[in-house]
Amino acid sequence: MTKTLPDPTILLTRPLGASLAFRDSLRDAGILSPVEISPVLSITSMLSEPPTKMSGAIFTSKNGVQFAEPQDLPCWCVGDSTAQVASQRGWQAVSASGDAEALIKRILADAPAGPLVHFRGEHARGDIAARLTAQGVPTQETEVYRQSPLPLTQNAIEILNGNIPVVLPLFSPRSARLIAKLGPFLAPVHAVAISADTAQGVDALSLKTCDIAGAPDAKSMIATIRQTLDAACRIVTDEDTP
Repeated sequence: MTKTLPDPTILLTRPLGASLAFRDSLRDAGILSPVEISPVLSITSMLSEPPTKMSGAIFTSKNGVQFAEPQDLPCWCVGDSTAQVASQRGWQAVSASGDAEALIKRILADAPAGPLVHFRGEHARGDIAARLTAQGVPTQETEVYRQSPLPLTQNAIEILNGNIPVVLPLFSPRSARLIAKLGPFLAPVHAVAISADTAQGVDALSLKTCDIAGAPDAKSMIATIRQTLDAACRIVTDEDTP
């Protein structure tokens, strides 16, 4: 005799707009598991003085693009989706198709004269502006949005402390750390991290599994989530049942 575990719930904790868009991407990819959305960060604009002089921009997120005044100038973006949004807003976008390290390498390879401006959030990693400046590409940084913590919804708390497996995609080290502070959880949680740094953010949680996407992009995250769902939906035999 065998029994099948209930379909895992996918818990999305990105800011609301990003979570809704990623849920749609999961559905487009044929992943029909239940999805619960409980953002742990809200994104709001920060008033900042626009740069007086720049020859190009740097964007490490779509939020940076959203809150920067569009200009018909070159910009270097961390990934393809950010570059797509930047192009739609009028920038001459170049994608590094990777992470912050790939972005820095691409900018140095293109060798722009500068000055560049990194439009970023209140919390950012990588010291991109300082590292580029030290290597001969003058770069400033301007904070254009704030990432404020949010509590989990009651539904999310109940899911994380229930009996049904939870697949938890993690898209940034900061959101991973925020979630880790809210644990431990009773449910079997299977994390899917966009990077090794992000995975380290939930080291304190007693996770069933923690898989890292093959590349820091939505396509790889979806592929890894699919694999994690398949593993979490395994058939339980009598030998596995107490």
